[in-house]
Amino acid sequence: MSEPQSSLLLKKQLAELNKNPVEGFSAGLIDDNDIYRWEVLIIGPPDTLYEGGFFKAHLYFPKEYPLRPPRMKFVTEIWHPNIEKNGDVCISILHEPGDDKWGYEKASERWLPVHTVETILISVISMLADPNDESPANVDAAKEWRESYLEFKRKVAQCVRKSQEDCS
Repeated sequence: MSEPQSSLLLKKQLAELNKNPVEGFSAGLIDDNDIYRWEVLIIGPPDTLYEGGFFKAHLYFPKEYPLRPPRMKFVTEIWHPNIEKNGDVCISILHEPGDDKWGYEKASERWLPVHTVETILISVISMLADPNDESPANVDAAKEWRESYLEFKRKVAQCVRKSQEDCS
């Protein structure tokens, strides 16, 4: 039995990231025997509230990758309007391809097979810097971001400190 295309593609993307690391994150496998489960470490982007943080997340790829998007979940505690309290990342490019039944997103903003682990993580890093409070996954964080920014900043700073302690 030959290896599925998705597995070959993921191995290629992992090798590429190891050969040419991208600033702002590192990626590897959770378990060396499972190419479909990755662990990434996102470094809080400079000049954002998340600067200096080390945020661990997992990517779970479906066997139908790249036709279908992976799921992404932060395992490090993080306070952000587009990340659910359980860590699930809610970002357009990780939504199933095609038109949004609610009409919030254009098909072009959603998952496309051209996306790679690199483009996903670059989008997530940019989301950290610039939250979308129009369609929040964490309504409390979005409300706080809009209405009591100082409290929002305090919670994010707590997450950054905790992530630094967990990493050392």
